[in-house]
Amino acid sequence: MSATGTRIETYEDFVKVHGLLLASSGLPTSLYGRLFEKLSREEFDGGSHFQVEPCEERRQRRLVFTSQSMPMESDIFLVDHAWSFRLSDAYQQLQEVPGLAERMASLMCVDVDLGTDTDETDEDGDSQESNSKLNVMDVVKNEIRDAREKGNEVIRWLELEELDFDDDMLLSLDLSSKYPELVALSLLGNKLENVETVVQEITKFKSLKALWLNNNPVLENCDDHMPYMILEECTRLEIYNSCFTSNFGEWALGFCAGLYDKDNPSFICENEHPLQSVTTLDISNRCIHSLINKAFSPVEIPCLSHLNIRGNPLEQNSVSELLHLLKGFPCLQSLEVDIPGPLGDSAVEILESLPNISLLNGANASKVLQTGTHVVDSILQPCLPGWAAEEPLVDRVINAMWLYIMTYRLAEEEKLDETSVWYVMDELGSALRHSDQPNFRVAPFLLMPEGKLESAVSYSLLWPIQNVEHGDECTRDFLFGIAEDKQRSARLTAYFHTPQNYFIKVLNLLWASYVELNC
Repeated sequence: MSATGTRIETYEDFVKVHGLLLASSGLPTSLYGRLFEKLSREEFDGGSHFQVEPCEERRQRRLVFTSQSMPMESDIFLVDHAWSFRLSDAYQQLQEVPGLAERMASLMCVDVDLGTDTDETDEDGDSQESNSKLNVMDVVKNEIRDAREKGNEVIRWLELEELDFDDDMLLSLDLSSKYPELVALSLLGNKLENVETVVQEITKFKSLKALWLNNNPVLENCDDHMPYMILEECTRLEIYNSCFTSNFGEWALGFCAGLYDKDNPSFICENEHPLQSVTTLDISNRCIHSLINKAFSPVEIPCLSHLNIRGNPLEQNSVSELLHLLKGFPCLQSLEVDIPGPLGDSAVEILESLPNISLLNGANASKVLQTGTHVVDSILQPCLPGWAAEEPLVDRVINAMWLYIMTYRLAEEEKLDETSVWYVMDELGSALRHSDQPNFRVAPFLLMPEGKLESAVSYSLLWPIQNVEHGDECTRDFLFGIAEDKQRSARLTAYFHTPQNYFIKVLNLLWASYVELNC
């Protein structure tokens, strides 16, 4: 202490007074000195290293690292608390403290009405389009011209998207006569309505491998027979409305791997193996019912190292069949799959069956095995708050704040305050999103400049626990220290739309055990 004994002025006194707080925060001892310096100068320098960006269609914010790089445990940042309160006082404070509700609403992204059209409008209130839509005939002419400029006399890939043409126009175009060797045809976003007309024109293409009719009224007017009628005639079709058909093979996989596109619609050398060089393959959300396929094999894709099969039912394959298939890929190290899903209900069991996998849904395999985490998902959709346009800001904040508030309790030598103090970090701290593999850690800290609790000022401490590079999103673990033995996966449901099947199955097993014990 200083000579007056009223204020901390030296590093030694700082550590002596705050030793227990520092130890409980988990802050490395190597950063104690840096923390003391920043607290002494009241240095909030996070703005020099981080930037807050909107995401999730501006319904959430994220924190991005803007400096060149930062090694783990190399620096410490002070995060201010924008709002501290007792829970019973929250509503009243939001009503009475000037500007508090507005700041919290902005911080929690609930200050705008959902569905508000932000497009610029003219004097009549109509949205302005920067470019008028080309006539469909002009588009066809442009396609022919572009192909010829590239030395291609035969058109194999044609995109006639969002041109608002109808069934009569489709008939008049007579596409099959002009482009009989089409491999890919996209008609999405038009006004095609008649099933017979569409089937009649499409089935004239015998070399077609991909067809997109998405966002046409005909899909609402038809029953399940239209796809079968098209597939019966277009026997080479592998992709229909973004989904894999039962005929999928090398072309569909090559399309998803980025081998085939408008500039390269098909592989020229038919005798070669075009998928030999593929290392990353994303076939998520393709309505695939079976992966047992000649093209999807270690022989055809020997270098595959990253595979995404999320969103596919794969109900025609058993768990053991799929695990046996994936185990055959010698280079496969990263896998993305629904859990629970076609590979089973447990991340641990999947990793035990596929020992070469080092990343499962973005999570480090060794950590998953160590913690025993069953549900692992790096892209769980956040539970974002909803509200009505007429709902007051105060009510919006009260409903949304549970995703942002944190808590601590005050304690002296003689007693513990049983009423928790709740707080919201400032805009920078509140932009830290959750990750099971975080690169930063956050801990509350009370500075007692006069050595007593009465003089305490609350902050949050932020420091890197992994090496961080420019452009990385900065994340923290919302459930730090909580593993599966404390129901980590179940607790994540407070923040994310987690897979319900897993918890329903576990609940059924518990109920069955209860019934068995009590019968």
